[in-house]
Amino acid sequence: MKDNLIKLIYEKAFKYSEEPVFRLTSGGLSNYYFNCKTVTLSPEGMHLIGNIIYDMISHLDVKGIGGLTIGADPIACAVSYTSYLRGKAIEAFVVRKKAKEHGTMQWIEGNLKRGDSVVVVDDVITTGSSTVQAISRLKEAGIYVKKVVVLVDRQEGGRDNIIKFLKECGFPSDVEAVVLRDEVMALYRS
Repeated sequence: MKDNLIKLIYEKAFKYSEEPVFRLTSGGLSNYYFNCKTVTLSPEGMHLIGNIIYDMISHLDVKGIGGLTIGADPIACAVSYTSYLRGKAIEAFVVRKKAKEHGTMQWIEGNLKRGDSVVVVDDVITTGSSTVQAISRLKEAGIYVKKVVVLVDRQEGGRDNIIKFLKECGFPSDVEAVVLRDEVMALYRS
């Protein structure tokens, strides 16, 4: 399954240029870019991601899976759906970028409560700032983060930043990538 996912990411989400022309969320320019929504929102991508990540976390006792909207949303939903089909339902949740401005004005949407344990997901990490933002909101809500899973790690220091922040929060420093930049670049070079 993982080889199929790498191929799908390479074909649908990966862009490369000899000159650094891709502006990243972090503000920097890069020679390559991953638009993982083209994979996470595709039926094949959802199937592969749901099964692969479920297998990575099924041993954990967690109530939910999610992260900062919008990168985490389709991943969380794919894993949640797969978990239900496999007989161990895990709730999907969303961490907003800003608090809801009406009603309950919540940062976190879903069926979670203080004291629950979760897995945080993200589609791509460069610096890890989106993932850190999600973890921060969850900590404020009294929700325990047991693991972080990212679809693609650009291998530019984000994983280390997330590990450092998890340790500061008193959470396990368990951060795992499904696919590494180097694995996609190997396909590009072949």
